Amino acid sequence: MKRGKRKWLFFLLFLFLSFALVACSGNNEKAGGNSDDGKDEVKDTPKELVFGRGGDSTSLDPGATTEGEAFKVTVNIFENLINFGEQNTELEPGLAVDWNVSDDGLVYTFQLREGVKFHDGTDFNAEAVVVNFERWKNGNAGTSGDQTPFPYYQSMFGDNIEKVEATGEYEVQFTLKHPQAVFLKNIAMSPFAITSPAALEKYGDKINENPVGTGPYKFVEWQRNDRIVIEKFDDYWDSEYPKIDKIIFRSIPDNSARLNALKTGDVDLIDGINYSDVAAIEADSNLQIFTRPSMNVGYLGLTTTRGPLQNKLVRQALNHAVDKEAIIAAFYEGYAEPAKNPMPPVISGYNDDIEDYPYDLERAKELLAEAGYPDGFEMELWAMPVPRPYMPDGQKVAQAIANTFEQIGVKVEIVSYEWGTYLEKTAAGEADAFMLGWTGDNGDADNFLYTLLDKDNIGTNNYTYYSNDELHEILVQAQRVSDEEQRVELYKKAQEIIKEDAPWIPLVHSQPLLAGRADIKNFLPHPTGSDRLHKVEFGN
Repeated sequence: MKRGKRKWLFFLLFLFLSFALVACSGNNEKAGGNSDDGKDEVKDTPKELVFGRGGDSTSLDPGATTEGEAFKVTVNIFENLINFGEQNTELEPGLAVDWNVSDDGLVYTFQLREGVKFHDGTDFNAEAVVVNFERWKNGNAGTSGDQTPFPYYQSMFGDNIEKVEATGEYEVQFTLKHPQAVFLKNIAMSPFAITSPAALEKYGDKINENPVGTGPYKFVEWQRNDRIVIEKFDDYWDSEYPKIDKIIFRSIPDNSARLNALKTGDVDLIDGINYSDVAAIEADSNLQIFTRPSMNVGYLGLTTTRGPLQNKLVRQALNHAVDKEAIIAAFYEGYAEPAKNPMPPVISGYNDDIEDYPYDLERAKELLAEAGYPDGFEMELWAMPVPRPYMPDGQKVAQAIANTFEQIGVKVEIVSYEWGTYLEKTAAGEADAFMLGWTGDNGDADNFLYTLLDKDNIGTNNYTYYSNDELHEILVQAQRVSDEEQRVELYKKAQEIIKEDAPWIPLVHSQPLLAGRADIKNFLPHPTGSDRLHKVEFGN
């Protein structure tokens, strides 16, 4: 072959290879999202958020549960007439854009947002609000205790709502029997989110598995003890949101396993981290820590209708036999403070003058002897099977308490159940002593003291079955007065009574922490524990 022709062939081969390389390079840029014009960069931005949590929901019907894992999901499917602020309990418009109260405090009138659709395509209007509140009220009629199907309605309103009526297509009016200082804050709580009336009719008692609201996300599927999937509602009334197309709530009970799932990229966001892992998370450039504003209490409930625990002196003795400082040092790494009252110090009306029961085993033995149990007794102590914001490891804390109880002669058997069963049985009063806690729903003392310890709520949120008539009169009076200073004094008196009767051993007020990918933006943990995720997105 002549040299000239050979050169020509080499030239053609060079051109062919060059074009092939350019073509391959172009395909790789699209796949990787690295093109200069930036149009393909969005392909690298996740449109799915996986939230790892410690336990599964017990129900997706917000009105039928008192359990925080349920509200983590439902707050993104449903909406309330009134919202809380992004990281506080100040009141803001929700499905209602405005409201007013009559001079006598008995009539509340709400102007509703127009053009809102439920996920099933039906319209939100005043009649939908009426249907929901009548459902809660009528469903509770003739029931009590653990048989109450809508426990939060019973706890927050009782029989105080005389009527709810549609006074226009987009106007609804509530008439109360007596003034209620926290009525608007109660309305903003997660349990009082509005469900589609058409869905209530269609699904009946299966509505807890088929939630239909007006929120930014609609329900897709629920695989029990594994995952709940929700996805963007395209007809959401605020077209700017949500930012993420799909959210998957995964149940991973073990804290360490959940953190490992975050590190490996199987999940994007987790709660319930071990405080001992905080330093390692902060040192990882791929992760970040989120702090939830604290509004909680972890406690050991003493069921006042069972065995020796019926005696106030026994309950006081057990209070003396818990070393709260040691528990905090061992399990909270400094992210908690000892609790002496059933509500945290951030709540108006907190009584800081109360002196806690000091850790004093000798005094505990004296009180047991005075109560007629000089040699102690046997009891069950129920430990939570899942981590909670106020209790990262219920089993270990229960064991620590059992160890000190045994030093005063109280022999303890630690018991646990699956989370839903645990809650049902404690509500039914079947436990001697049980570990639980509470994250405030609305930032008011009423939501702690009345909800958790008043006789009206025995078997719903008052799992100790504690009843004190004097306390009841004080708490009801505090609901009906509007003067904040007067309410504060009433709540301080209430805490004195509770401290003396000792139906609880208040343990801690914790600082809840979460962790997530470093590129998560606009995630604002809410003090109630119910996080609205519609503004969350990924970015640098």
